[in-house]
Amino acid sequence: MSREPDPRLLYVLQVTSVVAIWIFVIGISSWIIHLLRLSHQLHDVPSASIGISIVAIPVFLTGASVLTYVFVGLRRGRLDRDADDNGKES
Repeated sequence: MSREPDPRLLYVLQVTSVVAIWIFVIGISSWIIHLLRLSHQLHDVPSASIGISIVAIPVFLTGASVLTYVFVGLRRGRLDRDADDNGKES
């Protein structure tokens, strides 16, 4: 006797998670850029900050992009499947 979850609630939770991922990525990227600017402002050697930013920012952006791409692709596939199912029932 399992209940089906509400599709609208699942959709809201999925969108919330995608938005949270992008907030996280933008926050981390802006923090790293802030550290680079602060290092330059204080005439410090930014070698570690540059090394981390060269690796971290593209990795975070790629991860968030892939997750967003998968989310949109799955939603599009579900909408196409629902449209096909509605057309076959008629």
